[in-house]
Amino acid sequence: MVLADAHRAVHAVFKIESARLIAGLARLVRDVGLAEELAQDALLVALERWPESGVPDNPGAWLMATAKRRAIDVLRRHKLLERKHEQLAYELDGAHTAPDLDSALDDDYGDDLLRLMFTACHPVLSTEARVALTLRLVAGLATEEIARAFLVPEPTIAQRIVRAKRTLSEQRVPFEVPAASEREARLASVLEVIYLVFNEGYAATAGDDWMRPALCDDALRLGRILAELAKTEPEVHGLVALMEIQASRAAARVSASGVPILLLEQNRARWDQLLIRRGLAALERAEALGGAGGPYALQAAIAACHARARTADETDWQRIARLYYALSERTPSPVVELNRAVALSMAFGPAAALPIVDALVGEPALRGYHLLPSVRGDLLWKLGRVVEARAEFERAAALTRNARERELLLARAAACAAGTAGSDG
Repeated sequence: MVLADAHRAVHAVFKIESARLIAGLARLVRDVGLAEELAQDALLVALERWPESGVPDNPGAWLMATAKRRAIDVLRRHKLLERKHEQLAYELDGAHTAPDLDSALDDDYGDDLLRLMFTACHPVLSTEARVALTLRLVAGLATEEIARAFLVPEPTIAQRIVRAKRTLSEQRVPFEVPAASEREARLASVLEVIYLVFNEGYAATAGDDWMRPALCDDALRLGRILAELAKTEPEVHGLVALMEIQASRAAARVSASGVPILLLEQNRARWDQLLIRRGLAALERAEALGGAGGPYALQAAIAACHARARTADETDWQRIARLYYALSERTPSPVVELNRAVALSMAFGPAAALPIVDALVGEPALRGYHLLPSVRGDLLWKLGRVVEARAEFERAAALTRNARERELLLARAAACAAGTAGSDG
């Protein structure tokens, strides 16, 4: 096997198997940092051996067996958990193992991966650390890939990951699915991380591109895995529904030259109908489990209103306004209120929405949030207050850190005088 081809094969296999490896090892050594080190050790061994021997028939089982042997060595060196390393040795003893390594690898895999998600997203970590650690351990992204995706220096991401693993170890965070009494709050943390990753891909906060599809794909993959592992949790299905439906618009959200296309101006023939069907099915599951009023399910229901409308004019804005009201009752926030104002504007006219937006202008949480002046500019434009609208679009352009969005907002500002500013969506 050509060395370069062998190395590519090893890295491809490792990316697929890394979460499984780390999750299984973490169950055994009870330390996600050590588990990742052991998985990386197994990768290095594969890089040395596979170019000569070829890729094994079951590369995941080979990597797990290699990593477990390394785990025994580490535990013996540190004289830790004598009973634990005897248990590991017992698993690897051919006379006592399951009929093959496939069985050993698959044992408790689903539970292990769920434990890994809950551990990587533990509230003891900062939001940034949870995102980085989840992408590293669960999604299998390299540090440089995470840094590139979030436009953050690679050393910064590396430090976040190192500190996160150290914090988990120092705080002795258990590698487990949380007890029922804290499961809801802990699950909310996992869902938050997945949706943060998706949103950064769907509408990048900074940089030259409005979308980063690879991040959307990573978040969708994590969400789908979680939905299989937590089948009775309605909010998990609500989040998957929301991401599936939003992702269905990806091809229509950006022009061939990379210019953003607002929702009401998109070519709906380019929306991915398979993703829409998957999203609607996930929403039905959330509702069937009694989760219709959950925050993610409500947002998915809003997205579904757009997905079901064949044209922008057919959108049921009154239903969307009602759903936003329900969302504001469930999880009140200035951002939800701003979105509700947009829906009210579309349903009942800009005059009905402007007082709500004006009341948000002094909201500390929205200071620096570019969509507030953007929405206000759109309402003022529709009301014929062109000079004020232009100032708001310019203010929004100054606040955003995304180059493509800045271009769009400046174009809307310039178009005010010509009467072609368009509409938000």
